[in-house]
Amino acid sequence: MMAAIVAASSIQNLDELPGGVSDKTAHFWSYFVLGVLVLRGTSRATWRGVTIGAAVLAWIICAAFGASDEWHQFYVPGREADVVDWLADTSGAAAGAAVVWALARARRRTGRTV
Repeated sequence: MMAAIVAASSIQNLDELPGGVSDKTAHFWSYFVLGVLVLRGTSRATWRGVTIGAAVLAWIICAAFGASDEWHQFYVPGREADVVDWLADTSGAAAGAAVVWALARARRRTGRTV
């Protein structure tokens, strides 16, 4: 997912996204997926490992990656680094990690094996 984000960020002079999707929406949902995937890694791919600490760590990793990707865009012709894009990135990553954390917590509360 990170490679896909960097590849998309490397496209020069990107004026409009397909289907009329807004830039901020694309940032949010891309990083939502990234937040889920990074949490999978920080939780060692187990429901039991999905803790608030693993979720926060996943968010920090995504936020740092988002900042580095915005920095990268600064050097791509026709692109710019945008703090509001980074806020959409971090919001999406937080939402993705929060959804998985809430699912894991619900599984534990209902007594499902985790």
